[in-house]
Amino acid sequence: MSNLAFIGLGVMGFPMAGHLSEAGHSVTVYNRSSDKTKKWCSEYKGQIAVTPADAAKGADFVMCCVGNDDDLREVTIGAGGAFSTIGEGSIFVDHTTVSTRVTNELFDFSKKMGFDFIDAPISGGQAGAENGMLSIMCGGDQQAFDKAKPILETYSKICKRIGESGAGQQTKMCNQIAIAGLVQGLSESLHFAEKAGLNGRDVVEVISQGAAGSWQMENRYETMLDNHFNHGFAVDWMRKDLKICLEASDHIGASLPVTALVNEFYEDVQKMGGGRWDTSSLIARLRRLEK
Repeated sequence: MSNLAFIGLGVMGFPMAGHLSEAGHSVTVYNRSSDKTKKWCSEYKGQIAVTPADAAKGADFVMCCVGNDDDLREVTIGAGGAFSTIGEGSIFVDHTTVSTRVTNELFDFSKKMGFDFIDAPISGGQAGAENGMLSIMCGGDQQAFDKAKPILETYSKICKRIGESGAGQQTKMCNQIAIAGLVQGLSESLHFAEKAGLNGRDVVEVISQGAAGSWQMENRYETMLDNHFNHGFAVDWMRKDLKICLEASDHIGASLPVTALVNEFYEDVQKMGGGRWDTSSLIARLRRLEK
């Protein structure tokens, strides 16, 4: 069993840290809002840290799952950040979806200070975190990954090193690019069925068994048909991720015309007041356009 720190107890980090505690590890948690840490400690066994630095002190592994580049910098190299106390030989695992720019910056910082940094963004949504069935895509040194993998397997169904520092974040970009196109295609399919007077559930029962089937179709079609979008990954966060994808594509010379278009569609959803809606709310935009 290891001494672990977990920084960031949002909808993903809260259950992920819980799985580590239930596995028998000694877990110290930090969250910007102290209410979350108190709630976590009422459900799981662990300790509360006042700052990221307090959480990281003495930890073999420090896990982090915050919001964006600025949040990550704040909890690592900001005042009271984890990098000020993390020990030599320890491993910092970042589950946040961020740019490769900040990832490589922090990786280089870790090398100078004698600890390891792994970028390990996640996919699987809140349900995946709660059920311990996340997909984790990692970048960083092989030796560090080998040490961290048994810990990460506590809350994952697959955990794979893709390459050097930044490769995990680039793989998460691939994930979000694929999802954007899939959700728009599913939205258009269901919208077409509605306009044609078809029973959407009957349509999905048939087409999901063929080449059109996908995780998005299986898990989101019913709520999309019912116009319910108060669950899952929020549009605001998807736009943050797609911005990272589009900026990276400009840097490496990749062409993402569909992703760029869907990003604009999500902007329309935000203007409709749907920033906190689930990403499957793209269909709501199509319904709005028909009026």
